[in-house]
Amino acid sequence: MNNRQFLRVGILLVAALELVPRGIFEVPLGRYWLVAYGISLTFTLALWLGNVALWRRLLRRWPQARDTAHRLWWLAAGSVGYTLLVTLALGAGLGALQGYHLQLPQALRETGLNLVSTLIVLLVYESRHLFEQWKANLHRAEQLTQARTQAQLDALARQVDPHFLFNSLNTLAALIEPDNESAQRYVEGLADVYRYVLLSRERPTVPLAEELAFVQTYVALQKVRFRDNVRVRYEIADAALAGHVAPLSVQVLVENALKHNEASQARPLHLRLVADAASLRVENDWQPRAAGLAPGTGTGLANVRQRYALLGVAQPVRVEQTADQFAVTLPLLSARLPHA
Repeated sequence: MNNRQFLRVGILLVAALELVPRGIFEVPLGRYWLVAYGISLTFTLALWLGNVALWRRLLRRWPQARDTAHRLWWLAAGSVGYTLLVTLALGAGLGALQGYHLQLPQALRETGLNLVSTLIVLLVYESRHLFEQWKANLHRAEQLTQARTQAQLDALARQVDPHFLFNSLNTLAALIEPDNESAQRYVEGLADVYRYVLLSRERPTVPLAEELAFVQTYVALQKVRFRDNVRVRYEIADAALAGHVAPLSVQVLVENALKHNEASQARPLHLRLVADAASLRVENDWQPRAAGLAPGTGTGLANVRQRYALLGVAQPVRVEQTADQFAVTLPLLSARLPHA
C-alpha cells in the first residue's frame, strides 16, 4: 500500500473508530450516523494532516537516529498543543452551528479521545520510518562490508604482503650506515607510513589526530623530493582533534594535490589544512600540470566520497574549485558511526 492509499484508508477508518467511544452504537441507524461520521471525518482530517505535517517537519530538522528521543519529545509537546487547539476550535464552531456552548470538561474529554487516535497514527508513521531507516542502514552496512572486502582483494592482487614490506623496511633501516641520517630518517618514515596503513585498514574511522600525524609523516617523505617547492600549513583547532575521519582520506587529498599540480621553484605549491569541531578542509593552489606524477591507484576523491556516503554521514564531502584554488571539505565524525 502506497502513502496515498494509506492516507485515504487510514483517515476513513480512524474517523469511524473515533465514533465508538462516543456512543455511536447507542443510537439507531439513520441520518444521525451520517452526520456524526461527517463531523468525525472533519476532526480526523484536520488532526491527521496537521500532526503528520508536524512530524515531517521535525523529521527534516532532526533526521539522524541519534536525535530520535529529542525529536519525539518535541513531537509530543507539539502534538498535544495542536490537538487541543483543533479540538477547541472545531468544537466551538460546531457548537455555534448547533446552538450550544462547548464546556471545558467536554472539551478536555474530546481532546483526550483525539490524542489517543493521534498517538496511534503517529506511532504508525514513526514505526514505518524506523523500519525504512533500519533497512537503509542494513543495506549501507552490507555495501561498506563489500567495499572493504573488495579493497582487500584488490590489494592482495596487486601488492606485496604489507607485513613483509614493513619488516623489510625495518631491516633496511638497520643496514644503513649510522652516519647517513637522512636515509635513516627516510626509511623510518616510510616504515611509519606502512605501519599506519596496516593498523588503520580494518577500522571504519580513525581520530583526526592520528590521521594528521600520518599526513605529516607522508608530507615529510614527499618534501625529500619536492623540498621547498611544496609548502604545507596546518590550522587545526584543538576541538577538531577528537573528531574522526575515514582512514587515509586526508592523505588521499594531499596526495591528489601533489600528483595533479605543478610544484616547482618558480611556482611552489601551497597546501592548507584547516579544521574546526565540525569539518576538515584541505586547500591547495590550482595550478594543474600537463601530466600527473604517476597513474592513479583507484583510491582518489571519488573513492573518498563513496566511503563517506557508505558511512551514512549527514553532510557529504564538499568539493569547491575556483580559478586559483581547489578545496575539499570532509565532515568530522563522532567515534560512534552515524548509522550505528
